[in-house]
Amino acid sequence: MKYIVAVIQPDKLDDVLERLTEKEIHLVTVTQVMGRGRQKGVSEVYRSTKEVGSLLKKVKIEIAVNEEFVKPTIDAITAGAHTGKIGDGKIFIIDLKDVVRIRTWETGRIAIG
Repeated sequence: MKYIVAVIQPDKLDDVLERLTEKEIHLVTVTQVMGRGRQKGVSEVYRSTKEVGSLLKKVKIEIAVNEEFVKPTIDAITAGAHTGKIGDGKIFIIDLKDVVRIRTWETGRIAIG
């Protein structure tokens, strides 16, 4: 089991969610976040919007998957979020020790969904 966290541009969220749906990956958590990367939060015009300050608007997507869904999940996120420009984002893949479904008390692979 893996916990996949992706930080992407807000305007690419719909593309990423569409690609995930095509791969039969439906259980996602999305959070509006702020951060900075190599652009160091420098004020710039980015995709027709001027970003000001040391932090830029981003979207964080979190997905828990079983091993067989790791590659399809990464492929969907990269395909949906990629522009080739600075600020496309990052994907973090973290080992997931266990999962508990609160409603049924199921654990492990079955609890992911």
